[in-house]
Amino acid sequence: MAYDMSGIPRVHINFLPTPLTVLRRLSDALNGPKILIKRDDLTGLGLGGNKTRKLEFLLGEALGRNADVVITGGAIQSNHCRQTAAAAAAVGLECHLALGGVPPEVMEGNLLLDYLFGATIHWCGEQRKGEQIPEIAGKLRSVGRRPYIIPYGGSNPVGALGFVAAAAELQGQLSVTGAGVDAVIIASSSGGTHAGLTVGADIYGLSTRVIGIAVDKGEAGDEPYEVHLASLANRIAEKLGVDAGYAAGGFHVRYDYLGGGYAVVGDLEREAIRLLARHEGILLDPVYTGRAMGALIAMIRNGEFTPDETVLFWHTGGAPALFAYARELTAT
Repeated sequence: MAYDMSGIPRVHINFLPTPLTVLRRLSDALNGPKILIKRDDLTGLGLGGNKTRKLEFLLGEALGRNADVVITGGAIQSNHCRQTAAAAAAVGLECHLALGGVPPEVMEGNLLLDYLFGATIHWCGEQRKGEQIPEIAGKLRSVGRRPYIIPYGGSNPVGALGFVAAAAELQGQLSVTGAGVDAVIIASSSGGTHAGLTVGADIYGLSTRVIGIAVDKGEAGDEPYEVHLASLANRIAEKLGVDAGYAAGGFHVRYDYLGGGYAVVGDLEREAIRLLARHEGILLDPVYTGRAMGALIAMIRNGEFTPDETVLFWHTGGAPALFAYARELTAT
């Protein structure tokens, strides 16, 4: 079944389609399956990343509601916040960011880019998931502003439409080559990418398993993460007018690669970043794609994929954060 998304409000701020290429040297080094990579680190805006797919629909809705400022939140090195700041600048909206942590002595990585894109930063201490956004929005409304709130990770049914569309993009690329994909590996955090791809794969006939590598077990709050994914997927389908019923048991999430927790770089991430850089000249980030690629490497070494299978790694971007992790990445 196909679905026409052309009538949904959207701003076009990405360079699409992003490249789909083969990681031949990495596959050879691992004696593993054929590995494809979807290069969402090359979406183009603000040094790239997957969140701009979501922001095309979120900002389309914001502009449709006549908003004059957007608000979102995340960790101090949030890729989502950096891309939101860039996207807001590109369409002429003011941007406010609720960032976890305290002002550092030196702005680096994504934080430096937030500053260069002109975002107003609100420091939130231990709260890194946008907990202070309602307060910020209230203050803006009190002075006559029209804020549009973008949730943590851009992961609501509107933002997740970006990955429904991404599934159609991938299906089109694969149909040209005649290739099939046995599994898609993604970093799974706030859920919009994972749920959107799952719904999109069903809508556009993309026959594959979407396997999420958990980055932070607690991202979805109190409810089990798979329950959160199923709820989000059902709301996406409802928004599209698609008759579907998703259950928690239909989502594949791996929690065995969490290491030291969110944004803690360990041997898994260090090796993955070095291997891809040295074999393919491609950079991963230390928080999301470094962990997801590290998981894929471990899964290949454990024999979870056979040499005759094809696995797709979805590169969700985030390389600017590398510069804030120099000590951790050069540790031996």
